[in-house]
Amino acid sequence: MQTEQRDSIKNTFVVSLVLCVVCSLLVSTAAVSLKDIQSKNKLLDRQRNIIEAAGLAEDVGALKPQQITQMFSDGTIEAKVVDLQSGEYVVDTTIANESFDERKAAKDEDMNTVIQTERFGIGIEKREKYTWVYLVKNKQGDLEQVVLPIYGKGLWSTLYGFVALKGDLKTINGLTYYEHGETPGLGGEVENPKWKKQWQGKQIWRGEPEDATLAVGVAKGSPTAENAAYMVDGLSGASITSRGVDNMIKYWFSSDAFGPYLKKLASQKGALDGNSKG
Repeated sequence: MQTEQRDSIKNTFVVSLVLCVVCSLLVSTAAVSLKDIQSKNKLLDRQRNIIEAAGLAEDVGALKPQQITQMFSDGTIEAKVVDLQSGEYVVDTTIANESFDERKAAKDEDMNTVIQTERFGIGIEKREKYTWVYLVKNKQGDLEQVVLPIYGKGLWSTLYGFVALKGDLKTINGLTYYEHGETPGLGGEVENPKWKKQWQGKQIWRGEPEDATLAVGVAKGSPTAENAAYMVDGLSGASITSRGVDNMIKYWFSSDAFGPYLKKLASQKGALDGNSKG
């Protein structure tokens, strides 16, 4: 008789409910307790990719967390928020602070803007008004590189990466993608070190920095001799991903994106006033 009572529908339901509540509490507790760790790891991964794009370490993967954070705290890499329309650094601390997230801003109607440059479409209708930029300086505090975040649509996903410019602000020093969902072995070759190395030394503009002279990008196949100084090989079997990378590179250097900032930075030799964080 007792066995039948234990196996009743009511008892089964109560036990299931208790188990669900206990499991939910355990998952919630784990999520809350791990949130800080996940945030720190996410920041470290971002900083690691900035360092890789700038070529500041031979083996970025071997860097310890404290070595990475030191570069952002000792003045080697200075992070600032820039207004893409004006090219000025943002001084409003309600925007320019450590919690500013450009991805969230891109989805916020008060913080985003319509992408105007149809010529260099990146498959996305709106972008953030403000974004982070990273200034790489030498021991004397002189600007050596600037690292810029870029993103755009490939075949299956939005690709997120960083591109580093040399001190002349016209020459690419490195490019890396840290998040995408492209096909491994095809579009996923954006992560291939050999392909990424091709970007080093590529010129962005064919003359003065204007939209009409933008020449940097990805060729269909191999670049011609005329374009060899500006373009890299297309990704074999991944024409749509290649075109997506080509479009986003051109877009982010256009007057609708980082163009105004780079012109202002070049004219003032990196001495713009504004916010910063380590």
